Amino acid sequence: MNEHSADAVWHVDRRCTNCDVARQLAPGLVAEVDGRSSVVRQPRTDAEEKALYAAAFACHTRSIRRGARGPDPDFDPFPLRLSEHVHLCGHNSRHTAGANSYLLRRPDGNLMMIDTPRWSSTLATRYAALGPITDVLLTHRDHAAHGREYADRFGARLWIHEGDLAAAPDADAVLRGTEPVEIAGGVTAHPLPGHTRGSVLYLADETYCFSGDSFYWSRTDGDIAVAESVTWYSVKELAASLARTAPRVRFEWLLPGHGDRKRLPADEFARRMHDLAGRTGRLSPRPVDFTALRW
Repeated sequence: MNEHSADAVWHVDRRCTNCDVARQLAPGLVAEVDGRSSVVRQPRTDAEEKALYAAAFACHTRSIRRGARGPDPDFDPFPLRLSEHVHLCGHNSRHTAGANSYLLRRPDGNLMMIDTPRWSSTLATRYAALGPITDVLLTHRDHAAHGREYADRFGARLWIHEGDLAAAPDADAVLRGTEPVEIAGGVTAHPLPGHTRGSVLYLADETYCFSGDSFYWSRTDGDIAVAESVTWYSVKELAASLARTAPRVRFEWLLPGHGDRKRLPADEFARRMHDLAGRTGRLSPRPVDFTALRW
């Protein structure tokens, strides 16, 4: 695809909040320019065109446009398969600051939703087409929007930690304390206070780590990172949580709410988690600053 008519040129409009989601889904096509995402190259292949459609349907501000129009619904790829057992929900919500959410398939064919996309009954039908969804797992208060709607639509249990219960006071299951809890076969909740008082890490099958906003893969650092500049509760508590939790967890996929995803051997992630706990322990509290995030 070497030439583009005006109505087929991809671009990002001024509503972009620099959330990084489009850059995760269309690397090399979308990049950060002057503090927001920008289409830096038009697609040349069908695969690149599909990547931009995925970015467009994930964007929480609907800022990624093809000409003057929004993307054609016929090209919506979500839920998008990431692995045999995990799908990315897409359709990120303004009410969760554009966070990613996921569907986790269990051995019995049921699924769990981790955090939530924007609410839509039509989207709920699309997700439910993958199989029965039995649980909606909230990683923390910032991602609680739409949890009740999806749980009610699926007939699922809504989970949250007591530290963030004010964000979902009608939750069906409340995690307490700081010790890990097996909430289903092969799925363990690890309370991880720090980013918020009630942040939780969900581990599945010693393979998948749904980290919420507690930590993520930073392309800038080429490593796991904590979002120290947007730690709402306590970076000192986050350091203590990581020191307690890092030796207990093994995984091959890091699947955060914000920041990039990454797959590595479990031993490699174990080493990096140990190092992350040490680095976080040396951090000092700082004012909240969204512009300081190292995507």
